[in-house]
Amino acid sequence: MKIIIDTCVWSLALRRNEPQSNGYVEELKELIKEVRAQLVGPIRQELLSGIKSKKQFNLLRSHLEAFEDLELEREDYELAAEYFNMARNKGVQGSNTDFLICAIATRRKMSILTTDKDFLNFQAVLPIKLHSPRI
Repeated sequence: MKIIIDTCVWSLALRRNEPQSNGYVEELKELIKEVRAQLVGPIRQELLSGIKSKKQFNLLRSHLEAFEDLELEREDYELAAEYFNMARNKGVQGSNTDFLICAIATRRKMSILTTDKDFLNFQAVLPIKLHSPRI
């Protein structure tokens, strides 16, 4: 099964000073080796946003070029909006990008690897699956 890797996990692995070594980073490495790690355009955008140095931006962009973006469809956006509304009606808040990740994962029967605790709240009201590090 393919796994969508959330921004926070990529960020842990790609820190320019000292990459964090923990179960999530090790799991990302394994998923990459197994060709199961998936990237979506909105996560690529989040990773590349806010980088002050053009050199660092180009370096990160170069690293991420190894990963194709999953192609998004109208149904992904519509389901993300539906999820946003469902969660909000149950008192659960989240970003549009997070609900889009949930929709993409659900439609494609994928899990999500994330350290973002908001996804635990989403899981309580949405039919998403979270992937836990095996290491």
